[in-house]
Amino acid sequence: MADLFAGFDPVDPPSPAASDAHAPLADQLRPRALAEVIGQRHLLGPDAPLAMMIRSRRLSSFVLWGPPGVGKTTIARLIAAETGYAFVQLSAVSTGIADLRRTLATARDLRAAGKPTALFIDELHRFSRPVQDALLPAVEDGTIVLIGATTENPSFSLVAALLSRAKVFTLDRLSAAELDTVITRAEAQQERTLPLDPDARAALIAMADGDARYLLGLCETLFLIESDAPIDTAALAAIVQKRAPLYDRGQEEHFNLLSCFHKSLRGSDADAALYWAARMVRGGEDAGVIFRRLCCAASEDVGMADPQALVQVMTAWQAFERVGMPEGRLFLAQAINYVATAPKSNASYVAFDRASALARDTGSLPPPKHILNAPTKLMKELGYHEGYRYDHDYPDAYAAQDFFPAEIGDDHSFYEPNERGYEREIRKRLAFWAAARERRAE
Repeated sequence: MADLFAGFDPVDPPSPAASDAHAPLADQLRPRALAEVIGQRHLLGPDAPLAMMIRSRRLSSFVLWGPPGVGKTTIARLIAAETGYAFVQLSAVSTGIADLRRTLATARDLRAAGKPTALFIDELHRFSRPVQDALLPAVEDGTIVLIGATTENPSFSLVAALLSRAKVFTLDRLSAAELDTVITRAEAQQERTLPLDPDARAALIAMADGDARYLLGLCETLFLIESDAPIDTAALAAIVQKRAPLYDRGQEEHFNLLSCFHKSLRGSDADAALYWAARMVRGGEDAGVIFRRLCCAASEDVGMADPQALVQVMTAWQAFERVGMPEGRLFLAQAINYVATAPKSNASYVAFDRASALARDTGSLPPPKHILNAPTKLMKELGYHEGYRYDHDYPDAYAAQDFFPAEIGDDHSFYEPNERGYEREIRKRLAFWAAARERRAE
């Protein structure tokens, strides 16, 4: 990686914290060259897109999308330094449109003096649409190169016009090995090792959940401890607080985990479905959201292969609402296991789609008169209800009547049950009625 930037005149970004012993450890260890960045090789490796942009010494606008603590701000600052751009950093949380206009005016002055500006906006997704729109002219005319950082999917959080003018680069959460390297650097900087046994060290890395900044915050606490014996996992848990899971009920993560949950149910993997449900519960998701998805799966993916699936889910949901947590998790687990292990059929789902397509294509055709009620004399005179056969008066309670509009005939088969579960019995019934219909048509 070091030879990737050979021939450049790198400009060290301002980093007063690097020499400030009172600064947070994460700031003290912030990389001062791209070669020091841990992880993200898919973006910074020799043939990776950001590396090629750096070699050209000409930046184009881009957005860094990834979880917290993976180096978005550091990478943006170092890229600007390596390519000779003035680096201006704003936060979308505290920046209004007036602040933005002043910054753009400064960028125009720098541009007139021959110095391009890289405007880094942290938490770009928090900018309102009008503020995002205000960025567009400056991006288009080259006043600034926009570098955005976001933890949310840009497809949902950025306006289309801005998204079309900026490449999106996805950053990965740091692996356990990469986080261990972060700890090693911290130990070298502090000139001492963390007072942890191997299992506790592994547990510390797991607590960080891919976030280097959070990990270094934990390390700061542990470096203050004087201990004659290594701290074990139990003692570590007593010292540091457990991290709240990364989960935003109102944004993409909410829908991502629901999707994982539903697909696990459909795929008959009860263990995976329980895992994703537990992830949502730990993240503070409303159990009603999970039960609603269970209802959908019970109908869409189980359907008539086991009609009890929907009954079981609704019963478990009612029990949950009456009892609440923590016991309510038992009802949730039972419903998940029932749906996941039930025989599967989407025949009802497909049947309604087929019926909907025919209804759309045929418009408002009048129904056959024989299945219409005739509560008035006029309606009887018009032939309403004439010729209707009461099914219970016929063998097997089946009169083999036509119920579709006459214009489209009665030869339509929307619902085609499979051979799994209860639908095997339904197939037999349908075959029996079809044979009876043919006999009566002869």
